[in-house]
Amino acid sequence: MITILDYGMGNLRSVQKGFEKVGHQAIVTSDPAEVAAASKVVLPGVGAFEDAMAELRTRGLIDPVLAAIDSGKPFLGICLGLQLLFETSHEHGQPGHGGHRGLGVLPGEVARFELPSEYSVPHMGWNQVSLPRRPPIFEGIEDESYFYFVHSYYVVPKSPDVVAGETDYGGLFCSMIWRDNLYATQFHPEKSQADGLKILANFAKLAD
Repeated sequence: MITILDYGMGNLRSVQKGFEKVGHQAIVTSDPAEVAAASKVVLPGVGAFEDAMAELRTRGLIDPVLAAIDSGKPFLGICLGLQLLFETSHEHGQPGHGGHRGLGVLPGEVARFELPSEYSVPHMGWNQVSLPRRPPIFEGIEDESYFYFVHSYYVVPKSPDVVAGETDYGGLFCSMIWRDNLYATQFHPEKSQADGLKILANFAKLAD
């Protein structure tokens, strides 16, 4: 069973419907026991980093999330769900001046776009993803395909080895990571039409 984590933030039903469109059932839950029993776990999210961490903590979901990743079962983070995997976010703060602690699964931080005035923040709409590394969830999808983004912050991994996708918006930023069983995208597969649904289908078909 594919389990989508409900911590009160994000378009969970859209993600669930995306899996249903490609023929895979998924449940939405905030029950730590159901997360532990899942064969695959999805961490979506839209909103503030600090609030998301507080909700995960309050609902007792941090340990189940970390255990799911450590267990080797396929794990997919989406948008804020990508950012939460990192050590620190500087949301509502400044780089080099502390920040909000994330899950710490991956070394690195979350930074805000600081761009010339001709660029809008948030970065919103369709943009291309180039693939320095091709993860299994991109099977059958062409390099530099377009996906749908909505975000003001982006991840800055310490290790380039985890970067699987990059996008240009006033300069390149990491738009997808992949490490072993762990996948996460800054863009929204569930809002990205045929190629986005193909990502969900490929994730659903990964071996447990």
